[in-house]
Amino acid sequence: MRVSEFTRLMSEEFGPARAGVVADSLHLPGLDTTASCALASGVDPREVWLAVCELHDIPEERRLGRDIPPRP
Repeated sequence: MRVSEFTRLMSEEFGPARAGVVADSLHLPGLDTTASCALASGVDPREVWLAVCELHDIPEERRLGRDIPPRP
């Protein structure tokens, strides 16, 4: 997973305005830091996303985000 995918998933789940606030201020116990700090320090975006999902009880069916149709 790339950081851009992480950002897209955060925006879809929390809304574009709130996603940044959640990433910057939410302490992730499993990583002992915020999502933004974890990404900046090189933690795999997938690991950060899964930590966010666990903390917020995001159901499995929403963890991959919405389907994006392929470009023609």
